[in-house]
Parts: sequence; C-alpha cells; structure tokens
Amino acid sequence: MSLEREGGCLCGAVRFKAVLTGTNFGVCHCPMCRKWTGSALLGITVPEGNVEWVGIEHIAKRQSSAWGERAWCSDCGSALWFRVTVDVPYAGNLELPVGLFDDANGLTMTNEIYIDHKPDSYAFAGTGRNVLTRAQCVEKFPLLAGAE
Repeated sequence: MSLEREGGCLCGAVRFKAVLTGTNFGVCHCPMCRKWTGSALLGITVPEGNVEWVGIEHIAKRQSSAWGERAWCSDCGSALWFRVTVDVPYAGNLELPVGLFDDANGLTMTNEIYIDHKPDSYAFAGTGRNVLTRAQCVEKFPLLAGAE
C-alpha cells in the first residue's frame, strides 16, 4: 500500500499530496472538533513537511485556541487541518481529516478521544482502539487543561 495520498476540499479549490508516516488515525469528540466538523474529527497525523498544497490562496486559518489553529477552504468551507501552534513534542504535525483523501481505504482507526463528550446518538463499530476521556487526554497532554 502506498503511503502517498492525494485529496482536496469539496469544491476542488484546495488540493494536496501527503506522504503518510503510517495508516493509523484517530477520532476526536471534543466540543471544538464537533463544532468545526459538524460531527467528530476523524484525523490522521501527518508531519507538516510531508504535505504539498495547491490552491493555498483559498486556505483560511484561525487560531482556535491558545495552542492550536484550524484551517479550511475559504470557498466551500471544507475543514483542512488542525495544527498545534505551541512548542511541544507533538508540534509540527497536521491532523488531516480522512474524508479529504481521494482514497481513504487501508486506514485504521486506533484512537478515540474525548469519548465522554461524544453524543449518545452515534457510535463507531469495532473494538480494539485506545479510548480516552477528556480527563485522560488532559493527563496525557497538559496543555488541554484550559481547552473546551
């Protein structure tokens, strides 16, 4: 399986080519991700330098918290990435929504975070993934302590 994937936004104004470092992805149910995506964020971590963007003039960004930014297509509104903007060990990565990929086959959901914030109206099938509550996320990533 190739770890190079292409994708883009709904209208096609923004396209990208990404070299993945793995095939595992996670789901975030935090209130910010749910508001941003309209559901949960299904995101795969990709080093920022592994993504080539086309149509950058159509990318809008917002510092959505003291420690992170979110980007979207300014034409169609598709969510493009979440990125940590403070100096921590996991900075320098983008969380790309897996729905942007032209081919998302072969990816595996391995993490589900903020599970205690997930609405009871849906659930993902399957087992074997790492599931964390908000408190467990804050314990693992202390900068989340003030976020909601």
